[in-house]
Amino acid sequence: MSEEFKQRLKDYADGNLSDEEKIEVEREMEKLEEYQAYLDEMMDNTSSISNRALHKRADDQTGLSPKKEKRIVRRGKWKARISNTLTVISVFLVVSILSSIGTALFYGVGDPSRNDKYRDAIASAISISQPNIDVRLNSQGKVFFMQEVYGDIDKKVGTERVTVGEYTVNFLFGLPSVDMDWKEGSSGISQIFYRPDSSAETSSANQEEDPKEQSKEQHASTSSAKSGDWSRLEKLPEGTVAEAYVSFNRFFSTDELLKQLENRDMEAVWFAVDTGPDDRFGGHNGVITDPVGFPSYPVWHHDDLTITSYKEEKRGWFGKIVSSGGHYPSIDTYGDGELRNEHFVKSLRLLQEYNLIADRVAPFVDVDASLAYVEKNGVRLYGAVITGPVKELLTLREVSWVRDLRVGEVRLWNWTE
Repeated sequence: MSEEFKQRLKDYADGNLSDEEKIEVEREMEKLEEYQAYLDEMMDNTSSISNRALHKRADDQTGLSPKKEKRIVRRGKWKARISNTLTVISVFLVVSILSSIGTALFYGVGDPSRNDKYRDAIASAISISQPNIDVRLNSQGKVFFMQEVYGDIDKKVGTERVTVGEYTVNFLFGLPSVDMDWKEGSSGISQIFYRPDSSAETSSANQEEDPKEQSKEQHASTSSAKSGDWSRLEKLPEGTVAEAYVSFNRFFSTDELLKQLENRDMEAVWFAVDTGPDDRFGGHNGVITDPVGFPSYPVWHHDDLTITSYKEEKRGWFGKIVSSGGHYPSIDTYGDGELRNEHFVKSLRLLQEYNLIADRVAPFVDVDASLAYVEKNGVRLYGAVITGPVKELLTLREVSWVRDLRVGEVRLWNWTE
């Protein structure tokens, strides 16, 4: 704006201009207003274009299209999930490691350890409640204070051991649960014994008559009066061996029964012990479906071992390797009845101590009542599981003290002459 126009604006404001001069100044001012409006419009357009350019540059720099934004959000979610999963896995691994250490200490500390005591109690419960059943127990520690004790269920048929099932005991903080998986046809349905009448007296070896001295008529009358699977036994091929559950018509002491079998070509593998006529489980009319007894060769306890050598070798800060040697008591095949009886009573007392294991492994055995009866009346045998050649087992039909026979497992010939 020139100095001259500024002066004319001042004179206009002071009223010093003529009418024509006023009209001319007003025309100039109108032009200036139009210029200002045009300028404002141009400025607004320029600002809008600049803003759009800025937004475009920002989009170009970030590249945040809708698809890209969804992809970024989805990727973030997966990263969060993976992070949470890794955290959970890490915590689980730490807890598992700590629980494994705790489990090993819980079951493995001590001499004998809790694991050894449990296995001893399980083996004892099986031996007194399952005729002719042997389970070679193994143990495996797990996490969260769980322990598994397991093994194959074997029976002795002839001179061989036959696997008839699988046995498992799972522990959780020392609480047992039992699983017996029998093979088809090996459920133990032949485990039936007959208890003699209460008036039957314990026999003496001197009272037993030699079957060879009996007459043929006496043999026939005795055989016809007996019950059992004799006809089934007769139909089995001669070249086979069998397992037989034999009941007596009188009570025997352990030594007396062993002497009766000494000169026979067969082997007694388990003895049924009299625990009284009032058994809670089984025992109607003298039928015993859940017998109590002991194997002919004892299932020794950990404290029956006589240590003859012992050596420790340290490994690491806390580890060590222990090697030891020893032997269990020797047993005369047809003797040592007193030692066998003492071991049987000892097994019952052990099960009194581990009553939870006894209740699970031998649920149909009243341990307290059985022990009390045996301690009062002694060990009296009324039956046995006997194995041998079929033709030899058939000779028991002619024996006066044999009341009943039930056939169990049968196998092809494996007997040693």
